[in-house]
Amino acid sequence: MVKLRKIFAVSIVIVLSLSTFIPMHQISAERDTQPTIGSKVKQTLSIDGKKFKDLNGNGQLDPYENWQLSFDDRAKDLISKMTLKEKAGLLMIPEFPTFEEGKLVLPNAHLDQNTRYFIYRETPSANIIADYNNQLQEAAEGSRLGIPVMIISNPRNHATSIDALVGAGPGTSGQFSYWPNTLGLAATRDLRLIEDFSKITANEFRATGIRKLYGYSADVATDPLWSRIDETFGEHPALVSDIIYRIVKGYQGDVLNDNSVTTTVRHYPGGGAREQGKDPHFEEGRYNIYPTEGSLLRYHMPPFRAAIEADTTSIMPYYAFPSNMSANQGLPPFTQTQQFEEVGFALNKPFINDYLRAELGFLGYVNSDTSAVIDKAWGALDLPIEERFAKALNAGTNIFSGAQDPTPIITAVNKGLVSEEVVDRSVRYLVTEMMMLGLFENPYVEPQQALKVVNDPESQQRADDAHRKSIVLLRNDEKLLPLTDKKLQNIKLFVQVFPGGEEGQNTQNLKDLIRKHDSNITVIDTLEEATHALVWVLPNMDLFGQSKITLTIGPDTGIFNIERVKEIQKKVPTITAIDFKNPWLINDIEPNAASVIATFGVKPEILLDILRGKFSPVGKLPLTIPASQEVLNNTPGDIPGFRKGADYPYKDKNGNTYQYNFGLSY
Repeated sequence: MVKLRKIFAVSIVIVLSLSTFIPMHQISAERDTQPTIGSKVKQTLSIDGKKFKDLNGNGQLDPYENWQLSFDDRAKDLISKMTLKEKAGLLMIPEFPTFEEGKLVLPNAHLDQNTRYFIYRETPSANIIADYNNQLQEAAEGSRLGIPVMIISNPRNHATSIDALVGAGPGTSGQFSYWPNTLGLAATRDLRLIEDFSKITANEFRATGIRKLYGYSADVATDPLWSRIDETFGEHPALVSDIIYRIVKGYQGDVLNDNSVTTTVRHYPGGGAREQGKDPHFEEGRYNIYPTEGSLLRYHMPPFRAAIEADTTSIMPYYAFPSNMSANQGLPPFTQTQQFEEVGFALNKPFINDYLRAELGFLGYVNSDTSAVIDKAWGALDLPIEERFAKALNAGTNIFSGAQDPTPIITAVNKGLVSEEVVDRSVRYLVTEMMMLGLFENPYVEPQQALKVVNDPESQQRADDAHRKSIVLLRNDEKLLPLTDKKLQNIKLFVQVFPGGEEGQNTQNLKDLIRKHDSNITVIDTLEEATHALVWVLPNMDLFGQSKITLTIGPDTGIFNIERVKEIQKKVPTITAIDFKNPWLINDIEPNAASVIATFGVKPEILLDILRGKFSPVGKLPLTIPASQEVLNNTPGDIPGFRKGADYPYKDKNGNTYQYNFGLSY
């Protein structure tokens, strides 16, 4: 791998001059053993004792059908047979096709225009996903050239603790295994466990027919107000880099093959550099600003270097454009007077072809974010749509999420705005990826086997290890925890969840779970009877529904009765668990607590095991909790919390500093 990377690096200047790139997929030349042939529509060919799939139905073995040839030769042959319309159609990624009563609705305009990449967001049981894959693949196999389908998904193995309380989401029968969220994985500091996570979850994806992951996020969480921090691995570039490298390797392996799931690491060059939490899904947050000199390369780029070193198949740029209001970031200037071209990263040649590829040596393809060339093409919305697509293609973007109509690309080629050779380059990446994954030979999966894979108890046992290691003990006055059997003899525990849900259902579910999980705990229903309390606070930030960006635990973060939390804490010694999707301002509820615990999408049963002392907490904070709104207002959003000065971190009533890497144990 290292030798090949050096070869590619030497040839990169030549490659750039030819306006075509050597895909990382070419690290494997050809197959030398008979693959499984899965065919439901087209005939198979038997030649010299070997079987091949007659994808275009001409009764002959064409080079692109011949799995014995190199992927490069196969891809070139297929591209030579494709029309411009078919090529442009392949560069679209619309939403998943419609199914009614379990059947694919045909005809489907996207399949008919040769679109083959689809994003799937629903969460039925694994066998249903597998069946949908098979129906799609059968429809695609019946097309002129028989090009298979690539199903894409965002991560599927994380949920909120509230989801777990109501018995929904990952971890339930037929669903994927349930792991702590990404911040929780980072809190474990266990890289071997994270390797296992990536291999186990990749196996679940593959079993259902999902072969491309939108993830994971390599964003470094430098602006605490950003509502997507719960998708990140925290604020330390080195830890994020280590995790991203292992996840890419776990999903893809060293070489893409029949057992791989390809990764699309996002959001290049780092979505965490925000200003006051404003996100580029909206015009007000359309820029990335770097007020600190050198912060882009120092803090935000390292995880993408790690992804490239791990040979991630693709990278997704964020919607934003780099702001010229930034301090000097040490990159070649766009012009004599401008540090950056202020156009969205998916259309930004200096950031893609000139830096990502020519400087960092990225050999995969670039996958735009949803609608990044359509209604979120910041800095280029004044251009006609065909010019936007041409600009993105010429900049180095290869496939377009959220795009449905290939007409603008066809128009751009016909007008000479982009060459068909550039379009061919993108198609070459995509069909080579499919070939390496074995989809041209056999894209079908077994629905019952998919169900068996996701229901594997050993997978959930390993996920439970991650849940245990993700919990961070922040404070434990008078050694209240663990709740040993001896202590429990004198404890009557009042329990309340915030938010409580309709008619207090979240609270009732937790009480029922405690009674079922551990009969030694006496759970009572009124605060007046209680000797102690367990309060679990689960704030939330909604990217698309948030009118006010704040970290204060209260109505703006979904906690409408914060005074009740303080009332409980003042009445009896209270174990206060807080679920951290962001580094919340905890000034109101930390001082009155007897014990404080940080959770990150943890299973309630595992939280109880930690409280009972079945396991000692070992988690470490993956980010720094800010001291106040004032320090948030006065610190830049492009550097990690541990670099923001001594006054930035929150200090609890015992003088502990809640900075990155803090965590107590029993």
